[in-house]
Amino acid sequence: MLVLNLLGLALIALIVWWFWLYKPPTTTDAGNAEIVVENGVYSPARIQLAADQPAVLHFLRKDKSPCAEMVVFPDLDISAELAVDKTVDVRLPPLSKGEYAFTCQMQMYRGTLVVA
Repeated sequence: MLVLNLLGLALIALIVWWFWLYKPPTTTDAGNAEIVVENGVYSPARIQLAADQPAVLHFLRKDKSPCAEMVVFPDLDISAELAVDKTVDVRLPPLSKGEYAFTCQMQMYRGTLVVA
């Protein structure tokens, strides 16, 4: 019984870490970043872009999950359908300084554009 309780606590800790505490590395780029969609995450999930500059993000979807088939930028009113094993370019207009979220349509995959 003790082992079962410890395994349950370890699983809860893993879930909390994965969804709320894990911070993927940030990539800095002048507006030409590649994001791989695989294993339930965007990699990298934090992308730093220059303010007031147009940008192109290249999404490569390797995950066949139905949740991974769309990327949505809700604050920018931009979305794109992602084909499996193909790179899809998403063009962004010049953005003001701030943070802009991007997600899948069910908001399980999450990423952030950091515009500075």
